[in-house]
Amino acid sequence: MSPEHAPRRSQVVLVEPELSQLAKLTARETHRLDRAIVAISVNPELGTPVPDTLLRDYVDDIDGVRVIYYVTVLRQITIVAYVEA
Repeated sequence: MSPEHAPRRSQVVLVEPELSQLAKLTARETHRLDRAIVAISVNPELGTPVPDTLLRDYVDDIDGVRVIYYVTVLRQITIVAYVEA
């Protein structure tokens, strides 16, 4: 599939609590987290829905990464609120 016909990624936005967490990560942890965020941007439904909220909880046990996020109504923007690497 050519790049012009590839599925559209959602735009990922990092909010202040996540930015503070990101600043404390090592380069290796940031790299592992980056792979998880790319995966979420390609398929925002990867995470498990958190009951009674709009949040989704994505855990990658192989890389040891956890991301809590929500996707806007139009599925064009994914807001990351929490990271753990």
